[in-house]
Amino acid sequence: MAEKIRPIEQMLELSEEEALSAEHLDSQMQKAQEQLLQLKRQQEQIEKQKRELEELSRRQEELDRGRAEMTDKLTRSLVVLEREAYNAQKRLEQLRTTRESFGQHLELIEAIDPKSWNPADLHKELSRALSTVDDARTEYGEQHSRLQAADESAGGTSLPDIASEGYELNGGRSFSQWMRIGVALTLPLIIFGLIALALFFWMASR
Repeated sequence: MAEKIRPIEQMLELSEEEALSAEHLDSQMQKAQEQLLQLKRQQEQIEKQKRELEELSRRQEELDRGRAEMTDKLTRSLVVLEREAYNAQKRLEQLRTTRESFGQHLELIEAIDPKSWNPADLHKELSRALSTVDDARTEYGEQHSRLQAADESAGGTSLPDIASEGYELNGGRSFSQWMRIGVALTLPLIIFGLIALALFFWMASR
């Protein structure tokens, strides 16, 4: 009887060993899956870090290019603006000087009043007035040339051309100026003639 029981016990012992072996295999497979999952997570983390590093590298390159570009543009622009500011300051000083000069000449010309002249000093007063006008014309021409030259290099409003102020005759004077001069010169003669004519008719009527 004992000999017959022994194979059954051996079979039970083998089943227990096989069960332990299956459990060990499952445990090993579970550990392998966990390791695989952990490796997959590590791979995802590494890929994420790689993308972040690539983005940081791209932004760093963009920063370097932007700095180089704007440094060059701003440096050149500052040079241009400095030159423009210097030219603008010079032009402003020139305009201020011209305005003061024109204002002084305008005051002198507006102060000319032929009605207040003494007929005995007509030639002297007329010569003085013409000299004042000529000085103003000379100053105007000089400043006009300077401002016109400046306007060609930098945009601006040019002064009216002195040659367009009317039809000019000899000596650079316009027809209207010569007419006023002629009237001023002949006015005393006209007045003297009228007085003489009035006296003649008065004497004839007696």
